[in-house]
Amino acid sequence: MRSDRLMRIHSPEFRATELTSRLNVLPFDDEEGRAALFAQILGRPLPSRVTIYPPFFTDHGLRLDLAERVFINQNCTFLDYAGIRLDERVMVGPKATFITSGHPVDPEERRHYLTGAPIHVEENVWIGAGATILPGVTIGKDAVIAAGAVVAEDVPAATLVTGPKATVNRRW
Repeated sequence: MRSDRLMRIHSPEFRATELTSRLNVLPFDDEEGRAALFAQILGRPLPSRVTIYPPFFTDHGLRLDLAERVFINQNCTFLDYAGIRLDERVMVGPKATFITSGHPVDPEERRHYLTGAPIHVEENVWIGAGATILPGVTIGKDAVIAAGAVVAEDVPAATLVTGPKATVNRRW
């Protein structure tokens, strides 16, 4: 049992989790150590004018694409299974979550496979603290996503999105 557990921990799909756990315990002033770990997590160095405050979480890392002057605050999660792109000057508040994967709604199918769709956040978007961006969403240039908002549909450019509304759509 223990050897099976160790094999899973060291398998490629757990590599980003291993690296982010090391990143998140580095002293804040260890910029060189953070840069080296981010290069491993992302598969390339961070652009020179990107700022990310740990703790930071990702499940793949290699599918996270960050343009220049992106700012990501503390405790953000990027589940980048299907790819996440943040264009220039995107600012992300603390505890924001980006999720590109999910499971089918049908109970018979949900344990068998993942679904997924990429997220694209265009230039100069602000994303508030605790916002959740769901699979397949594009957020248009200059939009603002309010704190706590749950974004499940595309957002037009230069708009404000608010509200974590949950709705019962159907029962089975």
